[in-house]
Amino acid sequence: MGVVRAPYRPWLLPLLVLFISLFHTTLCNNAKINFREKEKQVLDQILGPGRYDARIRPSGLNGTGVDGPTVVRVNFFLRSISKIDDYKMEYSVQLTFREQWLDERLKFNDFGGRLKYLTLTEASRVWMPDLFFSNEKEGHFHNIIMPNVYIRIFPYGSVLYSIRISLTLSCPMNLKLYPLDRQVCSLRMASYGWTTDDLVFLWKEGDPVQVVKNLHLPRFTLEKFLTDYCNSKTNTGEYSCLKVDLLFKREFSYYLIQIYIPCCMLVIVSWVSFWLDQGAVPARVSLGVTTLLTMATQTSGINASLPPVSYTKAIDVWTGVCLTFVFGALLEFALVNYASRSDMHRENMKKKRRELESAQSMDAASDLMDTDSNTTFAMVRQCEVHMQPPRPNCCKIWLSKFPTRSKRIDVISRITFPLVFALFNLVYWMTYLFREEAEEN
Repeated sequence: MGVVRAPYRPWLLPLLVLFISLFHTTLCNNAKINFREKEKQVLDQILGPGRYDARIRPSGLNGTGVDGPTVVRVNFFLRSISKIDDYKMEYSVQLTFREQWLDERLKFNDFGGRLKYLTLTEASRVWMPDLFFSNEKEGHFHNIIMPNVYIRIFPYGSVLYSIRISLTLSCPMNLKLYPLDRQVCSLRMASYGWTTDDLVFLWKEGDPVQVVKNLHLPRFTLEKFLTDYCNSKTNTGEYSCLKVDLLFKREFSYYLIQIYIPCCMLVIVSWVSFWLDQGAVPARVSLGVTTLLTMATQTSGINASLPPVSYTKAIDVWTGVCLTFVFGALLEFALVNYASRSDMHRENMKKKRRELESAQSMDAASDLMDTDSNTTFAMVRQCEVHMQPPRPNCCKIWLSKFPTRSKRIDVISRITFPLVFALFNLVYWMTYLFREEAEEN
């Protein structure tokens, strides 16, 4: 039985070789595509001379031809808060600031999703919003090792601008409850030249403000923050504005240890003079003057770290009353010293009076012998019947144990000063702690 052979076709072999070579060339070309070179070509294409003008803002809403404002969405990451200055009423922050908007002039081919975005480091190459921080005092960019800034352009024309900056911002403070106060410090961002007809700032949806974890401040605690809008109208138009309110609570433990407890101790030390002997004049004077000068120095040191405001602060009430108590203890000794000298003068006068009365009683003794003793006895009995014994007074009985006025002043001061100071503490803490809770609510 014979074998059937396929007919010989000589034109198939060259065609097969050509197909294999083309397929191999295509695979090699796809494997050797340099997307960094493609990125350069895309940048030259969309940002080349005569193709893009950075002076012109992007068109209206999503490029629909509507002559509407350019919408810029803002968010930032709060990296640190270095200080909050009560005297200058300012605070310093470092943050990563981001803006995002749509510029359809920057659309490009992403080569099937392989070119995710283009990266620039020169902000002058594209149009940028003219945002500024309205309550800024000082600020600077970070350029170590390279400028901390980038611009990402996505295939559909979205632009992301990110930069790391440090700012010193003003923070007007109300110090009436200092150091039991809470302060609200704002960060305000607004357009400088574009009105709301041309440019609108909006907070990014979701989580526009992020704060670094474990944020530690020396004398404050960041309780919460709130985002809001603060558009302003001037003679030149209405300008878009964003703001963040940072609510800080002052840490009271520092002031309790450094101010309140030392002042209490000084007031209590000034009471020691009530227990010293009245004749120890140098000891009592030196104790009173020393505590008074120390309290005055403490007060001046406290006021040196605060601005000279026109209203009374909570710490002013505390230091003022403590200073009054120390001064009162010094005045008490002056009163005791005066009463002691008065007591001595009175004792001398009584002594002379007794001597005079004893001399007069000797002269009248002979005359009294001639009077009727029965009549005298009857009169004495009548007086005893009509006279009623006085009711005992506890205070008078207790004070009678101290025959001199100077000693009585010391004893009364030992009780009065601590009681009044305790009453002041009760009123002070109830007043300011309730006011603090009311402001918080």
